[in-house]
Amino acid sequence: MQIFYIIAVLVALFPVAFAFQNAVPISVRFFGVNFEASLAIVLIWTLGIGILIGLLASMPSVIKRNLKISKSKGRIAELENESNQHLETITHQRQRIENLERHLSLKDNP
Repeated sequence: MQIFYIIAVLVALFPVAFAFQNAVPISVRFFGVNFEASLAIVLIWTLGIGILIGLLASMPSVIKRNLKISKSKGRIAELENESNQHLETITHQRQRIENLERHLSLKDNP
């Protein structure tokens, strides 16, 4: 997973380097609003907005996965408790069997 972040940072550095090498003023029109800004600033803002949109788009799947993980952890804890209870029951039953076998062997040997 860390390699993914390293690659993402490296990929993000290319537009930034491009933007700083092309720092000419440009006119931008967005939803009827006109403004002038450096091409570098516009590209960096565009990159940032793209990253933000990507993160927001991935949030539902991340939340869904985290909920599934927490449910699975809860279920694992329940199964471990149930398994421990069964082991205790088995141990108790074995002790009872051993006691009964001892008791029966005492009766058979007068």
